[in-house]
Amino acid sequence: MLIFKNILKTLDKISVILAISLYYGSAAIAQSAPTSPASTSEKFTNTQISPTEQKIEDRSLQRDVATLKFLVEKYNCNDGSNPDLAVRDGQQIVGAASLFSERSEGKENRTRFAAGLQACIKEIDRLVAQKIDAPVTKEDLETIRRLQESYATELATLKTKVNSVEAKVAAVDKQQFSITTKLSGEAVLTMAGASGANPAVAGSGNANIAFTNRVRLNLTTSIPGGGTLITGLQSTNAGSASSIQSALGYNDPAGLNSSTVRLGSEVQFPVNPSSGNTPASLTPVANNNTRLYKLLYLQPVNSKLTAFVGTNAEVTDAFPQISPLFDDAQGSISRFGTTAAVTRASGGTSGFGLAAAGGVIWQPSTEFDVRALYGNINASVPGDSLVGGGLFGGSYIFGTQLTYKPSSNLGVALNYAFSSHKINILGTGLTSQDINAIPTNSAATSLSNRINLNSLGLTANYGITPNLDLTATGSLISSNLPGVDANATFTSWMVGGSLKDAFAPGNRLGILFGQPLNRSALGGTQAGANNATATPYQLETFYNIRVSDNVSITPGVFFVFNPEGIAGTPTTTVGALRTTFKF
Repeated sequence: MLIFKNILKTLDKISVILAISLYYGSAAIAQSAPTSPASTSEKFTNTQISPTEQKIEDRSLQRDVATLKFLVEKYNCNDGSNPDLAVRDGQQIVGAASLFSERSEGKENRTRFAAGLQACIKEIDRLVAQKIDAPVTKEDLETIRRLQESYATELATLKTKVNSVEAKVAAVDKQQFSITTKLSGEAVLTMAGASGANPAVAGSGNANIAFTNRVRLNLTTSIPGGGTLITGLQSTNAGSASSIQSALGYNDPAGLNSSTVRLGSEVQFPVNPSSGNTPASLTPVANNNTRLYKLLYLQPVNSKLTAFVGTNAEVTDAFPQISPLFDDAQGSISRFGTTAAVTRASGGTSGFGLAAAGGVIWQPSTEFDVRALYGNINASVPGDSLVGGGLFGGSYIFGTQLTYKPSSNLGVALNYAFSSHKINILGTGLTSQDINAIPTNSAATSLSNRINLNSLGLTANYGITPNLDLTATGSLISSNLPGVDANATFTSWMVGGSLKDAFAPGNRLGILFGQPLNRSALGGTQAGANNATATPYQLETFYNIRVSDNVSITPGVFFVFNPEGIAGTPTTTVGALRTTFKF
């Protein structure tokens, strides 16, 4: 960019150069100049010989190239500040000139020559201005004036194009958000409706089509020393208690948005978990309020190890997703299909960034990726509230994931987590059984019991072809109530396929089938009745249409058989049209 600016300044100074040359002439400063090397011009040849006029033009350009070569050697125009300026086989080459060259070979040569000429004028101008001991001779200044006149059109074109480049660079400099921070954003707009209400709930019925939004702004800041700070802001009205779930009559006991009929873009907890000491006293989060949902700092320790810490994060921020289905803005439209159930334990993908977390990322080779973290659901609350208890009390999780990618088309992820929650919930948001996860024969105290979870999961993704991926995942959560003889086992599995460039480049077709999280076993002398009387299943398909690099539209539908694991309920059908904007 500095070279371009100097070129522009030089064009304005040509008249000054000519005036200065008279000063040197009157002072009788003479210096013998090397003989003009015009005879060496034969080294420059034009391989395309056409009419006589073209031959004359080529010979004239050959002489001018030889003259310029003479000036370059005499005044050391290529002083190292422009390593692309060189003379090779008698032809002046300037790397930047290719930016301005025309397709016609004759014009291309003249334009390249003009760029080399302008670079040499810059150096000669500097010598004249500094009045150094080896002055520029009057004859050489006259030569430069002649060359300027001969190539006035090319020099003017060069100036115009440099001005255009400078204007664009200036616009970028003026409009850029920050030299250290990158701003990115995502807006998800969803229209969705459903049928298949719970007949056992009075007032339930089909869910009318609702129009919801979720907007996220992320600031990624580079910190000296190689660190990265990620700050995320979110505003949404997707996840309130007034939802498809409530319209169909499948609300969970605490109103925490845990259901098999939830959309992937809906946030998990519609309440502020630090606002009360009982589920009934929790304050709802207002729609379209801007909240901090991500604050995370990453610092490389060495080439293979990175540490991270933050006050607001999701478990899935640390654990890589290996399936193209696992994307709540471009992939599956249901909450069940956006990630493996094991990674959702303890509010792992709440959408609110509940957990304060710290951990490490270790990549010993290109095939292996190992990550481990400690997270606390409400570390900002020092008191003994519903889920509070400070950084090391209340509700917390130790989680790890081993990802193995032996080839570009195969990935396997193994997850394990231990969680301890201050109240009797799993925190996955995948089913109403998540709340009061282990029912006891003392219903009055069941939800207030602490619960411990051991979660294990396996996910594999295999690319049969460059465009066709198959995904399979399974999760098992073993839970118990400390001090109470009651335990439960939850299971979930899914298989699916994803076809890239389906029907058109950039589009993706997905289909999946599986079992949403379900309480498959309940035991212990103090365990209550298992209200999961049937096994739920889900079938889903979606088609992501890439409108542009920044816009996609995804129509999709999913069917839930035996929703919430309740026998005798009709199949729930949820249809959605999701539009995603990224910038």
